[in-house]
Amino acid sequence: MAGHSQFKNIMHRKGRQDAKRSKLFSKLAKEVTVAAKTGGPDPDANPRLRLAIQNARAQSMPKDNIERAIKKSEAGDADAYEEIRYEGYGPAGVAVIIEALSDNRNRTASSVRSILAKYGGNLGETGSVAFLFERVGEITYPPETGDEEKILDAAIEAGAQDVVSDGSGHVVVCAFEDLGAVSGALTASLGEPDGVAAVWKPQTTTPLDEDRAATFLKMIDALEDDDDVQNVYSSFEVSDEVLARLTAA
Repeated sequence: MAGHSQFKNIMHRKGRQDAKRSKLFSKLAKEVTVAAKTGGPDPDANPRLRLAIQNARAQSMPKDNIERAIKKSEAGDADAYEEIRYEGYGPAGVAVIIEALSDNRNRTASSVRSILAKYGGNLGETGSVAFLFERVGEITYPPETGDEEKILDAAIEAGAQDVVSDGSGHVVVCAFEDLGAVSGALTASLGEPDGVAAVWKPQTTTPLDEDRAATFLKMIDALEDDDDVQNVYSSFEVSDEVLARLTAA
């Protein structure tokens, strides 16, 4: 296992999401509802729902909100939601994957296309950039969980592929199909994680200077602010110094 990867320059959105708590709760609830509708309301028999609930709890979403989201699936409220993946490019040709849950495909496509165009990007065809990414599982823990050696030992025992540790915490990476088993084993040995998700990990990255990185981050903020957009993944890379300046506000 490696001790470093490109994740810390790519997956840096948690702080910005925390500042938008109400919108974040809404998106987490939507995922819980759709997961329950897709695989049933019992998390023990529905891995996707189990992960959705785990993520909701990690973001301090109240138990009542989670239970209401599950009940919505039983009432048919999830019928209208469609899972859509958009692919395209941002400024400087950086690849972008956008996951959405929408009850109006035309509205969502128009919004995503408009945002990308506004910041110098464009929407591509399905499959146009997915080959540049790898689908993997990601389990995150805060720094206080333990030192790098402790996390590494637990990750190896759980069957993970990689661990990235720095001052902001620990990221355990595993094969997509092993996410449920690995997250379960880590929860047993380390406790509840901050987050568990299936993510699109870029296989190569595109370095950006400060000006282009600033534009790119504005584009990601605009995409994440859209009610239909659940997740945004990209292949941009900037130095830690530049990233710190741009996200300090």
